[in-house]
Amino acid sequence: MTQTETHADLSRRLAAGADDAPAILAPDRATLSHGELRSLIADTAKQLHARGIGRGDRVAIVLPNGPEMATAFVAVAAAASTAPLNPAYRADELDFYLTDIGAKAILVAEGETGPAVTVAERLGIGVLRLVVQPAPPPG
Repeated sequence: MTQTETHADLSRRLAAGADDAPAILAPDRATLSHGELRSLIADTAKQLHARGIGRGDRVAIVLPNGPEMATAFVAVAAAASTAPLNPAYRADELDFYLTDIGAKAILVAEGETGPAVTVAERLGIGVLRLVVQPAPPPG
């Protein structure tokens, strides 16, 4: 199965539902529909593939719990292996986990400057930034 076929299959499984059916809800935010989730998955896969990240690669996700973490996990999982890590980990813990899983990239919040970024840069792991738009649905 090719990466495109794998992505399409996983995308359908993760975001099954009518285009306008609700998929992700968050307080005080518009609802992310299944159609929008499928679009987010496709866009994320395209961006990861453009950076040389694919099915055999691991992307650590270091984000606080919430709708962005949920959508990031689903979207990245459609294109690569994911490893959610606790944002409260200390540098030595992050060093261990990032090395142990063989992360090719780490996904952090747009303004993150803490130990996750420092350790990833020291290890030569690519740092991806999640930019959250305040008004639109989560994701």
